[in-house]
Amino acid sequence: MTRKVTPSQLRSILRQAEQKRRQAIDKYNQAARKYNQQTKQAVADYNRAVRAHNSHVRANRQRINNELAKLRRQSNTTQHVVFRVSVSTMHEAYVRLENRAESQNLGSYYGEVLDLSEQETANSLRVMNSLLGTGSEPEDVPDDVQTVRLADQLRKISPDLDDKWRGAVFSLNARNPDAARHFCTSAREIFTKILEIRAPDETVINQLPECERTQQGKPTRRAKIKFFLHQKGMLDGELEEFVEQDMENIVQLFQVLNDGAHGSAGKFDMQQLASIRKRVEDGMLFLAHLVN
Repeated sequence: MTRKVTPSQLRSILRQAEQKRRQAIDKYNQAARKYNQQTKQAVADYNRAVRAHNSHVRANRQRINNELAKLRRQSNTTQHVVFRVSVSTMHEAYVRLENRAESQNLGSYYGEVLDLSEQETANSLRVMNSLLGTGSEPEDVPDDVQTVRLADQLRKISPDLDDKWRGAVFSLNARNPDAARHFCTSAREIFTKILEIRAPDETVINQLPECERTQQGKPTRRAKIKFFLHQKGMLDGELEEFVEQDMENIVQLFQVLNDGAHGSAGKFDMQQLASIRKRVEDGMLFLAHLVN
């Protein structure tokens, strides 16, 4: 049965309906404004991150170009020949990796590793120039954010690695006549422990039964690197080669430190020690990024 309403009731019903319509419109407009604001903020954040990334990439590439130019001017030197060969080999591996990344369009998950590889290459060249006495600007002191980041990464692997690294840094002082040896011993042990803990021999062999092995039948460092990349879903020949050359470069740097501690080179100055520290610290971050 049709309900009868008075004119007053009808006006009240219409007012309520209009109020609900307005409320619905206001709610929609509010949600739309919030969505648009969030979208605008997300786009701004993305653009800011892209600008920061591009700026960082340009800075590292400029560092590489600058350091290469300095090194080429020292082509006749006979200092640190083995380490210099390692630096050159690592740079060549980086160029091949960069060409592969640009031509094959590697996935976005390669992004940070590729950025770090650029930084590793720049650091390696910088150390070489510093050891030859051609470093011009003082090395930046690692900031608190990087120090905390490395500490977190090392503690994920083993709690005592962070303590060992702090001890290595503490020993790296120009007034310490045994600085190079102390730093080298602790830093080398950290790299060794990372490989042992994150890539136990048995696990690597089970995962990669045809892996490259030493004369003692144990997986080589390259095999363990391949294992890490396999675990990350980033198994690529050029990347594997670069990481291997990066680790070899650090090993050769340790040899330079040992020679400097016991040979005619004597102590290293503060600028050289700062470059060495950055090279090793960033190298640890790079390896930790691959294994964590």
